Amino acid sequence: MKPNVLLVTLDQFRGDCLSSAGHSLVKTPNLDAIAADGVRLARHYSQAAPCSPGRASLYTGMYQMNHRVLGNGSPLDRSFDNVALVARRAGYVPTLFGYTDQTVDPRDTTGPDDPRLATYEGVLPGFDVALDLTGVHAPWTRWLAERGHDISSGHVKLLSTEHERAVEHSVSSFLTDSFVDWLDRQAGGWFAHLSYLRPHPPYRAAGEFATMYDPADVSLPIPMADQRHGLHDLMLAIDDTKAPLEEARLRRMRSQYYGMVSEVDHQMGRVRAALEARGEWESTVVIVVSDHAELLGDHGLRNKGGFFEQSQHIVGIVRDPRRSARGVTVSAFTENVDILPTLCELTGAEIPLQCDGRSLVPFLDGGEPGDWRDAAHWEYDWSPVVLPMGDFPWPHDRRLSTYSLAVRRDHSHAYVQFGDGSSLCFDLTVDPTWRTAETRPDVVLTKAQGMLQWRMTHARRDLAHMVIDDGIAGRWPMGVAWRD
Repeated sequence: MKPNVLLVTLDQFRGDCLSSAGHSLVKTPNLDAIAADGVRLARHYSQAAPCSPGRASLYTGMYQMNHRVLGNGSPLDRSFDNVALVARRAGYVPTLFGYTDQTVDPRDTTGPDDPRLATYEGVLPGFDVALDLTGVHAPWTRWLAERGHDISSGHVKLLSTEHERAVEHSVSSFLTDSFVDWLDRQAGGWFAHLSYLRPHPPYRAAGEFATMYDPADVSLPIPMADQRHGLHDLMLAIDDTKAPLEEARLRRMRSQYYGMVSEVDHQMGRVRAALEARGEWESTVVIVVSDHAELLGDHGLRNKGGFFEQSQHIVGIVRDPRRSARGVTVSAFTENVDILPTLCELTGAEIPLQCDGRSLVPFLDGGEPGDWRDAAHWEYDWSPVVLPMGDFPWPHDRRLSTYSLAVRRDHSHAYVQFGDGSSLCFDLTVDPTWRTAETRPDVVLTKAQGMLQWRMTHARRDLAHMVIDDGIAGRWPMGVAWRD
């Protein structure tokens, strides 16, 4: 019998914000309990930022250099397989609660006037939608209006004033309520994706969670380095990414973020309670990750983007009641591109050749593959930010391709390669805050070679690893159909 599958994304959830990860202040008892039932991925990373690129990697199992979703609004190529399509092939009806932020492939539209091209917040192909919280969160705002709340200010203002309402009226509670109602109509063998918006700006927690953490008790962020890369200075000049300068505002932002973390943890407790009440907890695979993390004032920045680890080190929990691992902390480097291959193996589906990630199932069985990766990797492309600022005529002007970076972070160093040819290297054994540059040429060369090897071994292989010779068709690529 197929297990139930629950894929949960908590938006902008930092990997160091679980109490089981050693955070001295934040309380996450429900996520900790789920991890105690399975494995916690201590070094789990997203592959890109902002939301659309990060989610494209999660949903397709591909690095950004292959799926090429560069920013919010970059279309997702219709030829790619994804988690929802894989779930359908495995016999599920994958059902979405929330959003997926995947822009439609323009080749699937009727032209420039197609209404699907008016927003980047499209739904990943393959999902049935039980609750659509894209755009203005219309179902939630209508629900609030029915309960006497003034919704005239719009959804962004409603999010920023969540502290004025009871937790039961928050957007996160609304999503959980919708899932629980849907769950009561299911007969088992279901696949649900709960995509929570929180913890995400605006930095205002809901109800009592807004006062759960005293700003005076939170730690201050990592300060800026005196010498900075030009991208760092660019992000310091943008309102969405520059952190407040005043200590009081920094502390308030961080305390509200922690409140949002604890509120989504509370929602995870409600989800688990609903599954236990139905007798389905022991037949449900649970995966909890994020699309990317949150800078939270570190290096003078907030939100997400750039090259720093604080933007990409995310929560990672995998729990399968059929597997032997219980309460295991995995210290190996794991990535969001591993989630799709993992779900394939857990549901009996074939892993698409497009996948850059590897299945995490050996960790769920208490082991570790002998040839597992020795570093984490992520990318960031800011050409979508630059594109509206000028004309970049194709094919002679290639400047847009230089507004990008890739990071390889291993146990001792982080190497950053920029598209313009510049680079940075940080010795994390000397300074884990990413402010001390590594200048020894032999060390930098070794890290650069590691980056090159990573890129060379993850070039797209869909058709490349199919050899047709002497009447032998070779390994048939997943998703490639033949004509009758």
